[in-house]
Amino acid sequence: MNHKMIVYLTAQIIRAVGILMFLPAFVGMIYQEWTDFFIFVGTGVGMILLGTAFTLKKPENNAVYAREGMCVVACAWIVISFLGALPYVMTGNIPSLADAFFETASGLTTTGSTILDDIEAVSRSCLFWRAFTHFIGGMGVLVFMLAVLPQSDTRTMHLVRAESAGPTAGKLVAKMSHSVRILYAIYITLTVAEMILLLIGGMPLYDAITTAFSTAGTGGFSCKAGSIADYNSVYVEMIVTLFMMLFSVNFSLYFLIVSKKWKQALANEELHVFLEICAISILLISFDITKVYGSFLTALRYASFQVLTIISTAGFASANYIDWSYFSQAILMILMFVGGCAGSTGGGLKVMRIMVLVKSALKEIRCTLNPRSVVVVKVDGRAMDKEVVHGIGYYFIVFIMIMVISILLLALDGHDVPTTVTAVITCMNNVGPGLSEIDPSHSFSCFSSWAKILLSMDMLLGRLEIYPMLVLLTLRKR
Repeated sequence: MNHKMIVYLTAQIIRAVGILMFLPAFVGMIYQEWTDFFIFVGTGVGMILLGTAFTLKKPENNAVYAREGMCVVACAWIVISFLGALPYVMTGNIPSLADAFFETASGLTTTGSTILDDIEAVSRSCLFWRAFTHFIGGMGVLVFMLAVLPQSDTRTMHLVRAESAGPTAGKLVAKMSHSVRILYAIYITLTVAEMILLLIGGMPLYDAITTAFSTAGTGGFSCKAGSIADYNSVYVEMIVTLFMMLFSVNFSLYFLIVSKKWKQALANEELHVFLEICAISILLISFDITKVYGSFLTALRYASFQVLTIISTAGFASANYIDWSYFSQAILMILMFVGGCAGSTGGGLKVMRIMVLVKSALKEIRCTLNPRSVVVVKVDGRAMDKEVVHGIGYYFIVFIMIMVISILLLALDGHDVPTTVTAVITCMNNVGPGLSEIDPSHSFSCFSSWAKILLSMDMLLGRLEIYPMLVLLTLRKR
């Protein structure tokens, strides 16, 4: 284990995020929030100095393999979640360090769960930082660093694989470092496009920027207490719904479209399954809640938004689905597990994993009925590697085991079953709201400090797809 290189790369990430602290400081200057301005500047400078102190001398052995990559990712996310919480505490917007850590982890992991009961009482600069953490975490703090700093291609590949969302990670072009920059260019382009469309719809500039950041990371932090519902605009809901869907799609498909390979992109099986799940869920919920709104079109409006906000794991709210029937709530809970496509900014298990798990189950049934048959799991018409298929199965088992353990531990905090179970589900799948005490109209402030730390670790486990965090726990010298 190359410990020196782990520290070196983690320090580089700290320094990179420290530079980003100047953006909320700039917002503080615009709105004349001078205390916030100096705190964000001071925190940013402190992070830059801390990162620089550990990167003055580059390790002679700069090898980075899979294990080192996972440790760097896990260390970086935990450290950045802690350091990113400091401005909340020092400005007094979130006095409790446990609460601030929860809020920052929720932002960086793009979960969108919050402990804030009065969001609009928070300073503009802190609300900007809160939404900006979604943007940073959407593509990954490490991927951001790799996009702006020169790294060897071998090292880049191991680091991206450790932070990638989905069962596999590959290159768009020959060099992985170039692939990372292409992904970020697509990410920024989509974010700016949404920002412009929201401005056209009459949304204030500050709101448009923070909403676009939150949508890009499929996080859901809003600068309004009632989230998107406060705008009471069908146009705004349509734009946010559209971009929640776009950010839930594998970004490599956008590269294919830009490369004029439309047929290959549109023929993607995971995309088809994702859109089919969305369409079926929207129709089922729309028919079910028509009696609540008295009109199918109104029901379709709210069902479309809520289905996309849950399956994309964005966590915005245009209505409180706790008022809907248990049938509709059950569909939304299932969608929490599904999540977006592999290679997107969405959380959850990912549609690709769900597809492979279902196809593997059907394969076993066919082999049981006809032992002599040779059946392979195919995606996009190609047989999947057995190691990948088995890896997805193992991941699902570990995911459920950790979820069960977390639910049992959280039950000690004394909340009802729907609150306890959905709190873990929504945090591990990086969704945001849950049911009962943590529905879209309530926050996570009802939990104790230790419970918030537990849920924060669940967020990190879910965002980093478990293994980097588990590898960090087994860190030792060779």
